[in-house]
Amino acid sequence: MSVFTHPIRPRAIANWLTFVAALIVLIVVVGGITRLTESGLSITEWKLVTGILPPLSDAAWQSEFTKYKQIPEYQQINQGMSLAAFKFIYFWEYIHRLLARLIGFAFAAPLVWFAWRRAIPPGYGWRLVGLLVLGGLQGVIGWWMVSSGLAERTDVSHFRLATHLLLALFILGALTWTILDLRGLARDAGSRPARLSVLSFTTALILFVQLLFGAFTAGLNAGLVTNEWPLMNGKFFASEVLAVRPFFDAVVNDPAMIHWIHRWWAWVTVAALILLARRARAAGSRAASVAIHCAFGVQILLGIATVMSGVELVLGVLHQLVGALLVIATVWGMHAVGQRPRGFRG
Repeated sequence: MSVFTHPIRPRAIANWLTFVAALIVLIVVVGGITRLTESGLSITEWKLVTGILPPLSDAAWQSEFTKYKQIPEYQQINQGMSLAAFKFIYFWEYIHRLLARLIGFAFAAPLVWFAWRRAIPPGYGWRLVGLLVLGGLQGVIGWWMVSSGLAERTDVSHFRLATHLLLALFILGALTWTILDLRGLARDAGSRPARLSVLSFTTALILFVQLLFGAFTAGLNAGLVTNEWPLMNGKFFASEVLAVRPFFDAVVNDPAMIHWIHRWWAWVTVAALILLARRARAAGSRAASVAIHCAFGVQILLGIATVMSGVELVLGVLHQLVGALLVIATVWGMHAVGQRPRGFRG
């Protein structure tokens, strides 16, 4: 068939992926609300198709509420909850799952259409299929996370919550990188995909650690350990933690230790991001440099405000939102550093 009938369309694909990335940012925000309102265990079953519809009658609501009453969270924490209160937490978990289904459709359907039209540039097809597979895996991990809180626990495993959140942010970062590659290709047919530099990889690894402990902080409600900053309950470091549990166990399971690591590793992350921003600016992307500085600056202020407010809902949600935007800004800077000149080989 003629190339004019089925043109390669990198800009159209980039625009589509930008929409999907925006949906992922939205679901990260809704996920934050779900976590902060303790809504995640309100739906006790995973119904991929029939779960699209919410309860539509009083009998259906009572059935869902009865199922919720059978899990430890209700029996040990929410005993006596009203149906109205249950509907509130059910709403946020339902919206979270509905958005997940929407993202799956918004990615899969256009991917099939672009593939059928042969509009995907060479070398990008398998990358897009890989992102689709990761999206499907994210759904499975979401249920794996929820299931950890339905039998013996009153909350989900913070390890599984971290896996769920970090995979979402990894997909967001991979989408951002792909969008930037495609926009470069749309501007210049000779453009080549950016490469991952040593500085970029190191920065990503440092940011990963910060995000990991942020997820642990959310999963263990470690933000409630103290409402002070920079001290924690009058101390710089809660040394008594190490008197009652081994170091590694404290690092991954103790709320006070996890909170402490999250608040101080942030400054290691800031140092790495400043270096990346400087390199991105030197590579010709002042906008990426500005975006990185703005994102980590706002995120630090939100983190402090969230702690000092006792994890007020709006501040906590904004902290998670800006965390997602920081991932986008960081990937933007990494991509700018790794761009290769036209004709570059090696």
